[in-house]
Amino acid sequence: MHQNAGDGIVDYIDAFSPVPAASGFRTILRLTKQQNMFNDHVHISQAFVQGELLPRHGHNGKVYISSPPGYDKGPLMYGQLKSLYSMPSAARAWYTMMRALLAKEGCATVGFGKSMWTVTIDGAHILLSVFVDDFVIACANQQVLDAFRACLLDAFEGTYEGAQQHYVGGDA
Repeated sequence: MHQNAGDGIVDYIDAFSPVPAASGFRTILRLTKQQNMFNDHVHISQAFVQGELLPRHGHNGKVYISSPPGYDKGPLMYGQLKSLYSMPSAARAWYTMMRALLAKEGCATVGFGKSMWTVTIDGAHILLSVFVDDFVIACANQQVLDAFRACLLDAFEGTYEGAQQHYVGGDA
């Protein structure tokens, strides 16, 4: 679906970031409790500006922005290298980059969802739920969990929030 925004075409097909269904997230919490798993919460800081531009962005793959009003130094136009929050496709750019890292680490999506993942590392099963820029990681082996969390924080700028306590503003 395209909509003419006056000065160009906006592609709303790229404007998404999958989130887990509440039932899927509750399933992870239930499995965590039943199987005596540890769980962690990792928040990615400014996730949308960490995403790479998608090939279809801009004109011939290039995006330009103008200087802010009142800024009279330097060029009038700048080539943009990263996604910005105001771009309709920023969420898709972030998801594409995050998905590539998880696939490289051997993760696979669970069922039809695109925000629930699983991987087995050193015989330990990891369950992963991603809500845009928040990761909930569950694993029965604390060392494997710590290593996977470190991998995420090495790849993306973010913070370790401790054990999962809240989910979208409510108690976990």
